[in-house]
Amino acid sequence: MEYFPPALENLVEHFAKLPGIGRKTAQRLAFYVLSLPQEEADAFAQSITQAKTAIHCCPVCQNLTEGEGPCAVCASPKRNHGVICVVADPKDVVAMERSREYHGLYHVLHGVISPMNHVGPDDLHIKSLVERVAAGGVEEVIMATNPDTEGEATAMYLARLLRPFQVRVSRLAYGIPVGSHLEYADDATLMRALEGRQAM
Repeated sequence: MEYFPPALENLVEHFAKLPGIGRKTAQRLAFYVLSLPQEEADAFAQSITQAKTAIHCCPVCQNLTEGEGPCAVCASPKRNHGVICVVADPKDVVAMERSREYHGLYHVLHGVISPMNHVGPDDLHIKSLVERVAAGGVEEVIMATNPDTEGEATAMYLARLLRPFQVRVSRLAYGIPVGSHLEYADDATLMRALEGRQAM
């Protein structure tokens, strides 16, 4: 049976809570952190605290941002403000930007509708999306939730919700395999998915 000093055990447990990190990997990370010079360890701890303090949701699109006011994408005059791409998570914005084919705005839901996980429409940033579309100036809303059961259900729910506003609602084409996630899609696949999107 392993014995670690309580402080080390605590560090291992915190690393093990990270997604995709098992107990053995958590132990390796903990020992690595302990091997760092004090100033590097302090800088690492400080970066976590600073990120938690400084980063918040953009008041317009709900993507992660720093500083006051809208994020860089929402504030950019070079973006097409008539198109909104709806994604589940901030990491999906990064994946879409990697394709370099999309030049509109985003809206981040921070999850998808999932009755099994007790996540309903009220738990997501849906109201602010409806308000953005209702304010006018939006010509198209692209549903870019993952092509799995929950992503499809969320996209269909939003399409019905936005129908009264007379905007084009489209869905990413299935260049992205069903059951996969946007963050793992390669650039070419994302580009084809954007180009082949269809009305819902």
